[in-house]
Amino acid sequence: MRIRVTAAAFSAAVVVSTLALPATAQAAERPSAPARLGGFAAKAVHPNDSLGSMKFSKAVINGGKDIVLGATTKKTVTVTYVATSSSGVALTEAFLWQGTDSSSTDTITGSLGTDDDPACTESTVQTGVYSCTAVFHINAASDFKDNGVAGTWKLFLGGYDLYANASYDDNVATTRIKKASQLTVNATPEPVKKGKTITVVGSLKRANWSTGKNAGYPGQKVLLQYRKKSSRTYTTLKSVTSGSGGALKSTTKATADGYYRYSFATNSTTGASSAAGDYVDVK
Repeated sequence: MRIRVTAAAFSAAVVVSTLALPATAQAAERPSAPARLGGFAAKAVHPNDSLGSMKFSKAVINGGKDIVLGATTKKTVTVTYVATSSSGVALTEAFLWQGTDSSSTDTITGSLGTDDDPACTESTVQTGVYSCTAVFHINAASDFKDNGVAGTWKLFLGGYDLYANASYDDNVATTRIKKASQLTVNATPEPVKKGKTITVVGSLKRANWSTGKNAGYPGQKVLLQYRKKSSRTYTTLKSVTSGSGGALKSTTKATADGYYRYSFATNSTTGASSAAGDYVDVK
């Protein structure tokens, strides 16, 4: 079954207690949990140090790229990291979360969990060093309803050594989860006489995860660009600010046959996009 981690179930203390579930209970909740955990997980031993002795490093989220999601995007995101413990690594857990303090449910604003326990393999040349991979199956339409917002998310990693001692680090790495943007363009008239005015209209929208649809994105800088018919490269003509409902409108002089488009650069919450070029025949 899919484990959807909510703020009420995601505090550091709760994550540690989840790692300490008896094997039978854990198997019912997480069918993929390895059976070998039963021998020590049933002991429910908690570390003296809230961070524990296991260390996490070299985390890479989504290949180092932003996670850009449309209104109904389903995306598989892979996270790789290294877990190091002189007492071995029996189990690790991975979460993406937003908030200010993972030890308090009141300060966790969003969180995502994995379907299965991350896979960890011990190095053949370094004892106690494990390369791990966690896989997040994200569904924007369901996972982001009242669960965090676009922007910076942190990686929480927890783990259990072979003696049932728990460890965690709630800010191993960060990533940006962004809303996908969408641009349209229409250049008129077509055909047009050389030197006459071309009017280029369009719209800028971005994903609304709550409604499952795209919505107008006003007040954003968008570039009007042009490419000659004989060229493969677009050049920027001017900057336009999207209006009400994300509406775009600009004018330019017709010079030669070519394509016009609008282009939006990424920001902290929204992914980049460019409209397909609209061809204008210049007589």
